[in-house]
Amino acid sequence: MKKNFGAKPYMFPQPVLIVATYGEDGAPDAMNVAYGGIVNSNRIQINIGVRHKTTDNIKAKGAFTVGIADVKNLAASDYVGIVSGHDEPQKMEKSGFHLRKSEFVDAPVIEDLPITLECKVEEINRYEETLRIVAEIVNVCAEETVLGDDGEIEPSKLDIISYDPVHHGYYKLGQKVGDAFKDGMQLK
Repeated sequence: MKKNFGAKPYMFPQPVLIVATYGEDGAPDAMNVAYGGIVNSNRIQINIGVRHKTTDNIKAKGAFTVGIADVKNLAASDYVGIVSGHDEPQKMEKSGFHLRKSEFVDAPVIEDLPITLECKVEEINRYEETLRIVAEIVNVCAEETVLGDDGEIEPSKLDIISYDPVHHGYYKLGQKVGDAFKDGMQLK
């Protein structure tokens, strides 16, 4: 028997997305975004509140990056989600994150995170106090330490974390348990 919980954001795993932007003054900012994901082969969607500095920056610049948080950067990734850039002008320095300008969009890349998606805004829709932002992924960059022998990203090397919206915890992901487009063939 299953228990009903009503309308809740209970999706597992839920990636921990660190969205980084520049303000109109060129100052970097980043925030931990709870809701987002891939919507097709070259697009991402993020949902963020209308009052965030990151929201203002995305509207002003039309670009952002999305870093995937990992165990090593858990504290910094959580910090940028609980401290507002509106309230703390030294937020990025205090986070300890190291930044460089993206080669592809007007936004910073957080060097410490293993994978970054560099994105150009295509559409912004408002739903009450939340914006749904759809963006084109124009580039993905990854640290060489997370690449496999084939030169591609190796998920088992990522040490990425997932957010638990029920108990508000972070969980480590990474163990391979099967082969996509293959394991189901036994039922054919």
